[in-house]
Amino acid sequence: MPKSFFIGEFEQLVLLNLLQLGDEAYALPLRNRLDDVTGRKVARGALYRTLERLEQKNLLEWELEDNVSSRGGHPRRKYGVTADGVAALKAAREALLELWSGLEEVLE
Repeated sequence: MPKSFFIGEFEQLVLLNLLQLGDEAYALPLRNRLDDVTGRKVARGALYRTLERLEQKNLLEWELEDNVSSRGGHPRRKYGVTADGVAALKAAREALLELWSGLEEVLE
């Protein structure tokens, strides 16, 4: 992944939450967790646009699960973070840690 590649705050939140959700990485649990963790309401459209953008960047993938009894048999997408997604998160973390470094006194 190129060093200049950068993902935004919301993209980072989505990818990190997908990793945290593991086997429950579906849109509704993701949206609920984002609401809980950030303390702000996540619009459905914003979430789906972000998921599509992350897929286009090859940072996440999804598979369709059929015959979900809790959904009346309707399929749903299960999301997963790709190796490129993990690399993008690592790069973002390193950049942020570098920027935070030495500012403890100012920010406390």
